[in-house]
Amino acid sequence: MSAATEVAPVQQRGHATAAVWRAVSGWLGLLFQILLRIVRGTPSSWAQLLSFVGLRHPLLPVAAQAQPEVAFVQLPSEAPADTSPPPLRRLTVVLDLDETLVCAYESSSLPATLRTQAVEARLHCFDMECASPEKASIMQCHLCLQAFCLSIGVFSIILRRDLHEVMLHGLQDAEGRQRVNRVTVFERPGLHEFLQRTSEFADLVLFTAGLEGYAKPLVDRIDAHNRFIRRLYRPSTVTTEYREHVKDLSCLSKDFRRIVLVDNNPYSFLLQPLNGIPCITFSAGQPVDDQLMGTIFPLLKHLSLQKDVRPALYETFHMPEWFQGQGIPQIEQAV
Repeated sequence: MSAATEVAPVQQRGHATAAVWRAVSGWLGLLFQILLRIVRGTPSSWAQLLSFVGLRHPLLPVAAQAQPEVAFVQLPSEAPADTSPPPLRRLTVVLDLDETLVCAYESSSLPATLRTQAVEARLHCFDMECASPEKASIMQCHLCLQAFCLSIGVFSIILRRDLHEVMLHGLQDAEGRQRVNRVTVFERPGLHEFLQRTSEFADLVLFTAGLEGYAKPLVDRIDAHNRFIRRLYRPSTVTTEYREHVKDLSCLSKDFRRIVLVDNNPYSFLLQPLNGIPCITFSAGQPVDDQLMGTIFPLLKHLSLQKDVRPALYETFHMPEWFQGQGIPQIEQAV
């Protein structure tokens, strides 16, 4: 009797405990359903949380690997303006002919020793006939004067120029007709390489004070590849109160920032002294010469990179001061 009485309270406590667990399980189930609804509404965030704590629930979708967000930038309707400086236009190089690119002598007046000396120095030369007799019998006088100047080590620009002016004037026979002269022409060392390489970055213009009848066939020989875009002869020169046959670059361009004149006669620069490049006079009596490729070409290459060639040329040659030293006042040059 007493045993049955003791078992009854134990069974009652067991039933109460089971009822409590059923209630707890019911509440937990309800809570889990609520959480499951929440998780299904925002799967990625909940899955990331479970993944962070190392758990995975079979009812949860596997969270996809987070992808970096792409920032979309609205493109401008028009391409941005190019702020880089415009490319420089090609340099214009104006070249003198006589005693700058070549030297020419009347064949009958050319001393044999001078020809032999030039040939031994491997100067390239050729003979040609010209319709206008710029190289007339006074060439012998020119050669004698040249030899005298070289012997005493003196070079007079004015004296040589005056003589050169006389040689350039056309002579006529007794009946007023032009004579045909045979002329021997010596090419300055490096002439063809100079023309070829300079034409790669510059426009070449020939400008000579010689008559066309003499200069044209000569230029045809040295410019077989037509690298000169223009040829100007004596009629294109001008006369000033100080000199005749001055080469005015304004007949080629009104913009003097990208044009130069290479000439052995500095008076050719009289109207545009800031654009002149004086060079040493070339003659067959001085066959060792590297002016074209050793001096002129590097300078032209440098000038081709300048927006305005005049400041560099002024710093190099100071031509306005040179003219003042010759008694010629400074000329206001166009900008």
